Amino acid sequence: MFVDQVKVYVKAGDGGNGLVAYRREKYVPKGGPAGGDGGNGGDVVFEVDEGLNTLMDFRYQRHFKAKRGENGMNQKQHGKNSEPFVIPVPPGTTVKDANTDEVIADLTEHKQRAVIVKGGRGGRGNARFASARNPAPEIAENGEPGQELDIQIELKLLADVGLVGFPSVGKSTLLSVITAAKPKIADYHFTTLNPNLGVVETPDNRSFVMADLPGLIEGAHEGVGLGHQFLRHVERTRAIVHVIDMASLEGRDPYDDYVTINEELQAYDQRILDRPQIIAANKMDMPEAQENMERFKAKLGDRAAVYPISTITRDGLDELLYAVADLLDRIPKDHTPVEEVDERVLYKYEKEAAPFHITRADDGAYVVYGEKIEKLFKMTDLTHDESIQRFSRQMRKMGIDDALRKRGAKDGDIVRLLEFEFEFIE
Repeated sequence: MFVDQVKVYVKAGDGGNGLVAYRREKYVPKGGPAGGDGGNGGDVVFEVDEGLNTLMDFRYQRHFKAKRGENGMNQKQHGKNSEPFVIPVPPGTTVKDANTDEVIADLTEHKQRAVIVKGGRGGRGNARFASARNPAPEIAENGEPGQELDIQIELKLLADVGLVGFPSVGKSTLLSVITAAKPKIADYHFTTLNPNLGVVETPDNRSFVMADLPGLIEGAHEGVGLGHQFLRHVERTRAIVHVIDMASLEGRDPYDDYVTINEELQAYDQRILDRPQIIAANKMDMPEAQENMERFKAKLGDRAAVYPISTITRDGLDELLYAVADLLDRIPKDHTPVEEVDERVLYKYEKEAAPFHITRADDGAYVVYGEKIEKLFKMTDLTHDESIQRFSRQMRKMGIDDALRKRGAKDGDIVRLLEFEFEFIE
């Protein structure tokens, strides 16, 4: 089964916890704090594996979680950092944030890597908090939580040539007779439900990858038919072979077919039409095909080269393949159309998210939430009083005490943070 779009959840490893410990060796008076730092959590990394051509593995596993870092140890020993969790993906994979649609990574080359979510840093042990005022602190940090994210993974096939055209014009048959691919072929629309890839080898030993993609119909750029599945893949192709039914077996005019398909391509992405296009005039073994082709050429003019073929009798196939191979020889392998822009960098000011928010629960408790305050709380070691006192100072410095007073909090009121409750004390 071909899978080219999937939504998954990824979670990087949390950092290891720091340790509260003291040196207690014989003959070492006043040994002092000796708690080590925790190790860093593992990143979640995507790596391109050119042996893959589908996102099938993600269909059965939708949650990926990296390992957490090792906790700090005695004698100031640092906990072991966790190894990255490397997930193989096929070339042509695009990773987006499922909530914002922001592109996180675009992976095209073999062994190319991208960090999708970063692991949390390890918490500091009490040896890191020693000072002249507090030479033996009972303070340690828990590990920083690793990033977590819902992501949308899309696969855009990396084919040299894409076959486009209305359903049942003979794209799958063409691919089957010029490659070893075995696409489904039948006498009804949308036989091809998934893209098929095949390697074409010309008689003069040149080769290229061709993709037979689901048939287009009018309105495909808006998701009509299978257009929403197809158009994503044509973005990566270096050239386009437009297959047209010159026999008009379904009563459509060949030139109207040509115009309609190109309008759909342009509506999806105007840059697609900048790619070179060759027209394969198929079904030339049928009656009236020759007359239709003459009328088609008269309307087309010199906009594209037309190659008459028959996938049944195999006439004209060599000429078509030579033309495609010659065209690809003139296009750089790494050619990707890009918009011309000024050589200037635009820096946008992004307002920093508020460190905390306060709301009132139905039971009257004050609820404090926010990414920064929740992260600080998770990194607080609640088993030691000094760590709790440090967290209280951090809250006061952030202005949470004053904000609670402005909201009407009084002595003895309940303040809730995550699943914990505190008592507000003046």
